[in-house]
Amino acid sequence: MSETTMLRRAAPVGETMPTLRTIAELREALRVAAPPIGLVPTMGALHEGHLALLERARAECATVVMSLFVNPSQFGAGEDLAAYPREEERDARLAADAGVDVLFAPSSEEMYPEGFATRIHLGGLGDTLEGAARGPQHFDAVATVVVKLLNIVGPQIAYFGQKDAQQALVVKRVAADLDMPVSIEVCPTVRAADGLALSSRNAYLTAQERVRATALYRALRAGAEVVAGGSRDGAAARAAALAELALAGIEPDYLEVVDPATLVPVERVEVPVLIAVAARVGAARLIDNVVATPAGQEPR
Repeated sequence: MSETTMLRRAAPVGETMPTLRTIAELREALRVAAPPIGLVPTMGALHEGHLALLERARAECATVVMSLFVNPSQFGAGEDLAAYPREEERDARLAADAGVDVLFAPSSEEMYPEGFATRIHLGGLGDTLEGAARGPQHFDAVATVVVKLLNIVGPQIAYFGQKDAQQALVVKRVAADLDMPVSIEVCPTVRAADGLALSSRNAYLTAQERVRATALYRALRAGAEVVAGGSRDGAAARAAALAELALAGIEPDYLEVVDPATLVPVERVEVPVLIAVAARVGAARLIDNVVATPAGQEPR
């Protein structure tokens, strides 16, 4: 979908959207904001997936805040921090047209001032899949920055995408464990017409790699079809998905059939399961997932 089409999805609301850089400015701006306040945390490079989150927030909240912060601490050594797309002017325009009331775009120094020494560590959910592939510091960094954003903004609702299913679980767990007064809402993955999950990292793909990358969703669907067809064998679903990736010459970082709530691998499928994949296609490391529902059961 073109940027022009995206801009037509929603008209601006209220006054001109301010871009605020400091925590003090944001708190002052929100001091008299009408509740409920909705927060959509982003790292920018907005696409239709982000706009769907903003659209949901706009429909449900009196005040919508979008954060734009490329969190350096969640990028490991050799990852793509320097190359991560940064398009603040475009992102601000899209956010305003989606009805965002306030854009919070702090610097790294604002979020992590000199002497910052605190991190949040989440065991279990943060140790598997992406945590195993990228190291435990990844979800420590995610949890820490999200808690900071929730404390800074004080929203009643925060919106995350299902594409980052493990991240959403981590955030839900942390918010519950720390008794934070916020509802974490997880919105469906937004896909291109060919099934590829929308991601800021798709910008790294060449035209040929973009075609190859569609194998990730085909693989997930192949695994889900095994489950929907009546098989209760998690290994069979995983094998079907891996076979589809192999046809495209893609070796995944991981492809697992897991419990959607605990991320523990599932051997016998009795209830809906999450099939999750991460793989590198060219310069892009992509993640995706689907929920696979056994035959005769209602999808979650």
